[in-house]
Amino acid sequence: MALTREQMAQRVASELRDGYYVNLGIGIPTLVANYIPPGIEVMLHSENGLLGMGAFPTEEEIDPDMINAGKQTVTARVGASIFSSVESFAMIRGGHIDLTVLGAFEVDVHGNIASWMIPGKLVKGMGGAMDLVAGASNIIVTMTHEKGGQSKLLERCTLPLTGSGCIRRVLTDLAYLEIHDRAFVLRERAPGVTVEEIKAKTAGRLVVPSDVPEMRLSNDANHGSPAHA
Repeated sequence: MALTREQMAQRVASELRDGYYVNLGIGIPTLVANYIPPGIEVMLHSENGLLGMGAFPTEEEIDPDMINAGKQTVTARVGASIFSSVESFAMIRGGHIDLTVLGAFEVDVHGNIASWMIPGKLVKGMGGAMDLVAGASNIIVTMTHEKGGQSKLLERCTLPLTGSGCIRRVLTDLAYLEIHDRAFVLRERAPGVTVEEIKAKTAGRLVVPSDVPEMRLSNDANHGSPAHA
């Protein structure tokens, strides 16, 4: 069975480490904040100028001027800093983000990512994705394995690129993969998903080790800390 969006976020959250500065992209990545493992502290960064995002506000707490890069209303946790987008992008470009989690339309075996536009469709803008993939050395892409029956893990991206040769890890609703030597290396599979199904739905070259364990996920849908985004 394919992972839910929440389970995908939970698996990515297991990669967080104490003291990390973390940028979460729009979509599934924002859910990672709901599953921060207990016992660790991370500071969530938004490229519009906030370091230390707190929980999503209740109706009584909503401040329409306090938003993240995806235009969602947020709160600021104790110790948060608010600054200009210029300083925020300097933090990104200077390599001060410990982990970036991004969504994508396509990823290929060369580590290329396409995440910002589909020709012929309305595009709001690049956002911070291009800077994030250029300035970050630790990136996890999280996305569905396919769309409309077409694989999103390709030999070569077909859409305009966000970044070239910058992706090393991909978490989909079917599998966790690493990119090495121009191939997707299957490291984990979603519970109940077979290697054969993953092979059939991966268009790019796939390397399958002799042992591919199932992902270990908590049975508690509310595992981890409350939302910090």
